[in-house]
Amino acid sequence: MNSDSPNTWLTIEAGSAPLLLCMPHTGTQIPAELQSAYVSSWLARRDTDWWIDQLYAFAGPMGASLVRTDISRSVIDMNRDPSGASLYPGQATTELCPTTTFDGEPLYRPGAAPRTDEIARRRAVYFEPYHQAIAAQIARLRVLHPLVVVYDCHSIRSRIPRLFDGTLPHFNLGTFSGASCASELTLSLETLCDAPSFSRVTNGRFKGGYTTRHYGKPSDGVHAVQLELACRGYLREPTEMPTPANWPVPWDEAVSEPMRVILERLLRACLRFAAARG
Repeated sequence: MNSDSPNTWLTIEAGSAPLLLCMPHTGTQIPAELQSAYVSSWLARRDTDWWIDQLYAFAGPMGASLVRTDISRSVIDMNRDPSGASLYPGQATTELCPTTTFDGEPLYRPGAAPRTDEIARRRAVYFEPYHQAIAAQIARLRVLHPLVVVYDCHSIRSRIPRLFDGTLPHFNLGTFSGASCASELTLSLETLCDAPSFSRVTNGRFKGGYTTRHYGKPSDGVHAVQLELACRGYLREPTEMPTPANWPVPWDEAVSEPMRVILERLLRACLRFAAARG
């Protein structure tokens, strides 16, 4: 595998297996010229999908490809519709260039939120190269394989009242209500997620973001799925509201291991599905 991106913030690893992992929210970089606009750097990074790149570190040796950004989602969210249309009409969410945290706190100082021209600039500089990389990897893999699986990697705190009621299940599968991948793949992933000590829902609060909806075209040989993990499944997630003193928690290999085992099974199921359908 190798990284061949001209952008230092963009990681592209080209594997040979019919599986592409996307990581749109693991980044913590905030360009220097934007840092003074935020209320605080900690708040701007709080909703990062913490340690997801380490959690899925086993995917590379399996032959999976990877597209990952180091740019913080507070700068621009790579998993939102670039037109600005809401993926979840009528429900609380954050924008293409978020102006609030998941909990609703303002991210920017008064008058510093990005305007239309700045949003367009961020799209051109960050969003478009990220998605061009995904499209290029899919095209490359489709030459090698008659079918590929795009697997979008996410995590979120287990309790965020503004976004959902109660405590989120450990595994939240999103298939755009069945449109982004074959039901056979969904069923195999559900079976593995329904492991002892873990909970699972499919197409619940999170049905799949822009990546899943845009690239998941089963009729064209591209099956896409999003997996949103509740952080408590692989981290010592605090039960109280996060603060700079308790969040993010350090990466702990031992704590993550039970969930990592299941995740490896999920990726192997994706590979078996691609091989059987190919």
